[in-house]
Amino acid sequence: MSDFEGEKTKIFDVIDENQITVISLWATWCVPCIKELDAINEVYEDWIDELDFNLLAISVDDSRSVRRAKALVNGKSWPYEIYLDTNQDFKRALGTSFIPQTLIVKSKKILYQHTGYQPGDEDYLFEKLKTYADSN
Repeated sequence: MSDFEGEKTKIFDVIDENQITVISLWATWCVPCIKELDAINEVYEDWIDELDFNLLAISVDDSRSVRRAKALVNGKSWPYEIYLDTNQDFKRALGTSFIPQTLIVKSKKILYQHTGYQPGDEDYLFEKLKTYADSN
């Protein structure tokens, strides 16, 4: 995994173990992925006001598409931490071949995992987030 500057990192180096983290695997060519991240962006500030969590958006675009991913992210002004999984190592480690793939992680454990996106899925995701935040 790396950032847009090419700085390599590991997933557990960017996740606060004591904080709930949402991880969204996406790609520039994946329309449902973009729709999901846009939908979350519309309610993100409200979510952050209510819950302490972090959101990582990890692009699985290959190295040829990194420029396109950076341009898309800059154009969208998404407030998320953005990382690149150009070799899809993280995606493979999760054992998934489909995106969008959305996970809720805490203490190095996957608490929730969802594949695909339909309008309204972000509401369900927020309900799940609240459930896990309340169980502390």
